[in-house]
Amino acid sequence: MTEQASGAHHPQPRARNGGPQSATVEHVTGAQSLIRSLEEVGADTVFGIPGGTILPAYDPMMDSAKVRHVLVRHEQGAGHAATGYAQATGKVGVCMATSGPGATNLVTPIADAHMDSVPIVAITGQVVSKAIGTDAFQEADICGITMPITKHSFLVTKAEDIPQAIAQAFHIASTGRPGPVLVDIPKDILQAKTTFSWPPQTDLPGYRPVTKPHAKQIREAARLITEAQRPVLYVGGGVLKAHATAELRVLAELTGAPVTTTLMGLGAFPDSHHLHLGMPGMHGTVAAVTGLQKADLIVALGARFDDRVTGKLDSFAPHAKIVHADIDPAEIGKNRIADVPIVGDAREVIADLVVAVQAEHDAGHTGDYTGWWEDLNRWRETYPLGYDLPEDGSLSPQQVIQRIGELAPEGTVFAAGVGQHQMWAAHFIQYDKPATWLNSGGAGTMGYAVPAAMGAKAGVEDRTVWAIDGDGCFQMTNQELVTCALNNIPIKVAIINNGALGMVRQWQTLFYNQRYSNTVLHSGPGADTTQPSAGTRVPDFVKLAEAMGCVGIRCEDPADLDAVIEKANAINDRPVVVDFIVHEDAMVWPMVAAGTSNDEILAARDTRPDFGDSEDD
Repeated sequence: MTEQASGAHHPQPRARNGGPQSATVEHVTGAQSLIRSLEEVGADTVFGIPGGTILPAYDPMMDSAKVRHVLVRHEQGAGHAATGYAQATGKVGVCMATSGPGATNLVTPIADAHMDSVPIVAITGQVVSKAIGTDAFQEADICGITMPITKHSFLVTKAEDIPQAIAQAFHIASTGRPGPVLVDIPKDILQAKTTFSWPPQTDLPGYRPVTKPHAKQIREAARLITEAQRPVLYVGGGVLKAHATAELRVLAELTGAPVTTTLMGLGAFPDSHHLHLGMPGMHGTVAAVTGLQKADLIVALGARFDDRVTGKLDSFAPHAKIVHADIDPAEIGKNRIADVPIVGDAREVIADLVVAVQAEHDAGHTGDYTGWWEDLNRWRETYPLGYDLPEDGSLSPQQVIQRIGELAPEGTVFAAGVGQHQMWAAHFIQYDKPATWLNSGGAGTMGYAVPAAMGAKAGVEDRTVWAIDGDGCFQMTNQELVTCALNNIPIKVAIINNGALGMVRQWQTLFYNQRYSNTVLHSGPGADTTQPSAGTRVPDFVKLAEAMGCVGIRCEDPADLDAVIEKANAINDRPVVVDFIVHEDAMVWPMVAAGTSNDEILAARDTRPDFGDSEDD
């Protein structure tokens, strides 16, 4: 087993009362052993659906006083809920499904968690041991299917191995680079008689994540930071996983270097901080994209030089030396060669960097970034984020999302779907604290928002949770609102309803001569594709929400916007769905077209920024 996946180091699983110590040996079934094991590793919530092969586990779970089961409407919802729970709480999320289609329905959320390094454990039932490999009813080789998208998987072949498999699964999921782990258990193993004792042995030869960085590399990175004239701290989701946000702020303020936070890193550094340039990438701010492009040093912390950040890779940051720190050695040098590679946990790396930079300062070596900040501030002031209000008086989607953020209670968690609304939520809501922004970054999974918000709310019950969704995304997983209504999980959903698959439509506008092939959602083939009134749209989201036990509200008039949002915030005994009918032609700016250089960023349509007399142009 190799380390595949960035995050804080977690100790080996221990008994709930602080172990490790020997527990009384109990005679139980494999299913009872599974539930007891989940209790011991601290799992308090499981999202799932029972079925034939996993059914034995559901009987003892009914008697558990520590494990709450949330009966979802689709296994994909269970997986995304486990991810949202993990992202909001920092704990391992758990989902459960039966064999065959139940297990394969978990593939998308497992892949999503793998791409975004989210710690979840997926527990699946399997056909009886003797039937494995015979194409038995509802058989699927889920370990084989998910091999490329899990950190590790277990096929449990003996009932006495269940505690060890669960303990190891939680340890692997939550340590090193976090990620998903699968535990597949045949039905006869769940039914077999066995003994239960805790804690089990969790020896994992070959799995030794490196958390402490090499001192020489740290000193070299500190030297480069103080020698650079145009440095940028390029911060990714690994800083959040490592709970290193306090250390990051100390490092940024000590150096005075600008900070960019990726889509997965939002909240790792306060959006409101004067050193923050915003989000880089395809739809990043002009200052962040150009800051990276013109930098002479990039210090990458828990980030992976993703194609959405770099644009055309061979033209990315051509004058920059690279310091790349990541807990996963496979990421370093994968896309961009590092001048100073640092393997280690982001929290330890940044803490050591602070000490090393301070030592450089004490020796009289400090960076002078005055000219650099003059350029950065000019770009920030000339090309700020913004939007135009529609001339026809309809709702602006950016304004809707911005006001949701501004009117949200302190500590609100926002989960976004994928598309235009995701980018607007990233830009126009201010994230000053970690674990307040949840989204599907690497996989870009439509349908993520509602179940992820459900999982987050189940994990942080005292906080408001808003799902910012599009009408396309919402129609993929909205059935989980029934789950929310029946399980007292009162999330709030904002449907940014432009009647289309907005991001795809934007590409059709820009690159396909405005030929809107199969992106209109509110009418069938051959119908008038102009925007109809809300009352004639299919489906009627207000009626749909009410049918699922939620409060449904529609907002079309900008004059009603604040009152509608405040009404939604005030309802906390049921889920709330607000159908915001917004202008269909709004676009996400800035933009770097796919496959092009970040030098070709457009601040708005047909508007290329002028970067003036930068010496390296």
